[in-house]
Amino acid sequence: MFKVKTTMVVFLVAMLLLLTSCAGLQGNRLTQDDGWRDLFAKDLSNCKYQSGSWTLKKGVLARTGYGDIWTKEEFGDFILDLEFKLAKKTNSGVFLRTADSNDSINTGIEVQVLDSYGITEPGKRDCGAIYDCLAPAKKMVKKPGEWNHYTITCKGNKIEVVLNGEQIIDMDLDQWTQAGKNPDGTNNKFKTAYKDMPRAGHIGFQEHNRPVWYRNVKIKPLGN
Repeated sequence: MFKVKTTMVVFLVAMLLLLTSCAGLQGNRLTQDDGWRDLFAKDLSNCKYQSGSWTLKKGVLARTGYGDIWTKEEFGDFILDLEFKLAKKTNSGVFLRTADSNDSINTGIEVQVLDSYGITEPGKRDCGAIYDCLAPAKKMVKKPGEWNHYTITCKGNKIEVVLNGEQIIDMDLDQWTQAGKNPDGTNNKFKTAYKDMPRAGHIGFQEHNRPVWYRNVKIKPLGN
């Protein structure tokens, strides 16, 4: 009798753990009911790009030619969630709130996507940086060939970036008051002070002559 009761207890505990695990997985899914939606149409019809430069197959967006890819829709405050995979020496980027895709450098904000796996301390142009403006708090990018996970939040003057589960960027755009200057006194390459950057615009993925892959790209627009 004791053995039977013990077996039942073990079985019930195992079932409870399984149910808890399943509930946790369900809670981590980004569902339409929670305000999430795919950023890209399955045929990329909601994007602007040169024919042959990007493909979306089995849920994976891949760079296959030359030129960036841009959403036709504009976004202001939002959470962008995605995974990316790099090849060796890959250089790409995620552009936010870009007013003019023909001048993305000066009318949008770039979250750097770069193979900087081997560095000791990341700088303002390494993976996870707000390019040329703010270095990530720590090195979190994985080695080439492995999938990384970005969660990027834009809310008013605040930009936050989480890479592989660690917050690496907490940026207040209003602190960037001078064109070509960062708050720490270092120079950047931009003709517009970041406090004056558009607070709404297109989202873009940069092509920079090296392979890069994105998947599970979802967006959740935020209300005011």
